[in-house]
Amino acid sequence: MEPGQLALLIFAVAFLILVIFIGIFLMRLTRSLGVITLDVDTIARSSNEILGNANTLLNDVNGKVKKLDPTVQAMADLSETVSHLNSSVQNVTNRFSSAKSTASAGAGGVAAVVAKKATSAAMNKFKSKKTEV
Repeated sequence: MEPGQLALLIFAVAFLILVIFIGIFLMRLTRSLGVITLDVDTIARSSNEILGNANTLLNDVNGKVKKLDPTVQAMADLSETVSHLNSSVQNVTNRFSSAKSTASAGAGGVAAVVAKKATSAAMNKFKSKKTEV
């Protein structure tokens, strides 16, 4: 055998080994891609189920929020009413405090001022009825 034929034979054997290893690699790669494809399909189906469940849950929550909206609005209205009541009570308290400070000596506080005003109002009504008769 000549050196050129020997080199050609070594090259042919090396090329055959390379083709065999590439073939094995491609077969393993094909199997791996098949498994990955199945896994991706499973994940896609699961994600579709999850999205469907999320849609159902979101619709349920939206329905409950719609039912809850009037209650929240009523609470806001009640809060506003309480705020107005609070400011009215504060105004009345301030009036009585100023009336107490201007009341004559011997007045017994807010109750006395209220009693005095109620008495004078009653007397005025009584006088007006008396003049009508």
